[in-house]
Amino acid sequence: MKRSRTTLVLLMELAVVLFWSSAVWAESDYNMTQGVTEISGKVYDLHMLIFYICCAIALIVFGVMFYSIIHHRKSKGAVAAHFHESTKVEIIWTIIPILILIAMAIPATKTLIAMEDTSQSDLTIKITGSQWKWHYSYFGEDVEFFSLLATSDKQIEGIEEKGAHYLLEVDKPLVLPINRKVRFLMTSDDVIHSWWVPAFAVKKDTVPGFINEAWTKIDEPGVYRGQCAELCGRAHGFMPIVVQAMEEGDFDAWLVKQKEEAAIAKQQAQEALGSSLTMDELYAEGETIYNARCAVCHQINGEGITGAFPAIKGSAIALGDLSTHLDAIVYGRPGTAMQAFDAQLSEKEIAAVVTYQRNAWGNDTGDVVQASDVNAFKAQKNAKEEQ
Repeated sequence: MKRSRTTLVLLMELAVVLFWSSAVWAESDYNMTQGVTEISGKVYDLHMLIFYICCAIALIVFGVMFYSIIHHRKSKGAVAAHFHESTKVEIIWTIIPILILIAMAIPATKTLIAMEDTSQSDLTIKITGSQWKWHYSYFGEDVEFFSLLATSDKQIEGIEEKGAHYLLEVDKPLVLPINRKVRFLMTSDDVIHSWWVPAFAVKKDTVPGFINEAWTKIDEPGVYRGQCAELCGRAHGFMPIVVQAMEEGDFDAWLVKQKEEAAIAKQQAQEALGSSLTMDELYAEGETIYNARCAVCHQINGEGITGAFPAIKGSAIALGDLSTHLDAIVYGRPGTAMQAFDAQLSEKEIAAVVTYQRNAWGNDTGDVVQASDVNAFKAQKNAKEEQ
């Protein structure tokens, strides 16, 4: 009997040592990440506190249970006691859980309040989710861009070996400075998405018609990855988030460069209105744009998905009136998954993708659409709406 008691005590002491060893849990692949922000550190500490409390409760409850099973077993001659309605016991088992809940609620409330405090921010960024990409806009800086999945279709289809960051890589990462408080304003163009970066302890839903707020202040430069954490449609798994955190000086230089590139792109878009490209040039550029922006729904072969996304190959849109085709791409189709690409693509890019769709997969209309055609269509449409 003494040997069994000694063994039980040793096992309990070993469990306590393991549970209370922060180093063991901090390095575990199964535990929550500690992150790279003050808030993520608070969330991690809160997580571990609650975990330790649960472990302590489990040890006490199971310890008493196993002790009772061993010490009061029938083979030892134990006889069950008969008693009812102990007021003292009922008061004890009511007060103790209340005290435990209070001990858990106080730090939890402090952490939640800190997570929601977006005041006194140094930089504000609007994040807009749409099927299936993110749009980032830096307030007051005239810098904005879309961030799309960069993993190749061949990796997704299993033709090529998957990369180290399979489905967690984008063409344009969100760039943030360290040591500055960044405020996020989050919304959505279509369905509910969720912007989640574990290293920041930021996970907030983006809801159509609403603005949610979150914030972060990154301590260490580096690349941090996340993804949409809301089931937002068939391509939900292809909506990653990549954040590149830079030193403050590097970020300021990057911001200046982005403004310069935006000005150049605007000038090039204006110049494109007066230029004419060949069918081959438009087709090549249109194919690149289609594969990046359209193929996730309409498929690489243009055949779409029955019951979900219409085919472009042999469709009335691609083979019919050009203005109807332009209208679908420029202004989208309200109430459907077809987005308006007017703010996402330049006139030249729209012209290229329309040219590609009207001549790929055997459509062979021979139509060549220029940027000036798209601009003229938009002007005509705006004029009709103003009348």
